[in-house]
Amino acid sequence: MTRIAFSSSFKRAFKKRIEGRKRLEESFWKRVEIFQEDPFDARLRTHKLSGDLAEFWSFSVEYNVRVLFLFATKNRVVFTDIGTHDEVY
Repeated sequence: MTRIAFSSSFKRAFKKRIEGRKRLEESFWKRVEIFQEDPFDARLRTHKLSGDLAEFWSFSVEYNVRVLFLFATKNRVVFTDIGTHDEVY
């Protein structure tokens, strides 16, 4: 199982962009459960980023909502940002 840590920047972005939006929050936590079991589950559309964000990976919560993260170790990741495509890229 993959362990997840939340950076302070992720916590701020979550509070600003996601918290209080019930449907979106529920979608996020469901995706986190899937992610913990398999970060590369096809439903997440996990992919490596390029360019200035080459050290990061991303997965989809909903069509236009993404989570950016880093692999700290093989079984531990750090979520660094969440938001729409334009907000996180």
